[in-house]
Amino acid sequence: MLAVVDKHGTSLWFVGQVKEVTNDYDGPGMNHLAIGTATQADVNAAATYLREHGVELLFETPRHRPEFSGDAGQTYYQVMFTSPDRILLEIVYTGPKA
Repeated sequence: MLAVVDKHGTSLWFVGQVKEVTNDYDGPGMNHLAIGTATQADVNAAATYLREHGVELLFETPRHRPEFSGDAGQTYYQVMFTSPDRILLEIVYTGPKA
């Protein structure tokens, strides 16, 4: 079980047992869940935490994704990984490139 709660009491819960399934990230249904951060350093801190806890980082992340950044001087900086039941998760910073 995982619960995420903000300072206003808004929460997001994931409950259930892990099953042996194969998710097609580009198939029908949710592709991934993204959580935005305030800084690029937050993405790096999350990546460090994930590595320290044995979570595999996917798609050569963390990295900048210029194809998603839009304006010059801006960045889309992400780390991607999966939950134990293979739901694709992203932690992302969008804003001025550090």
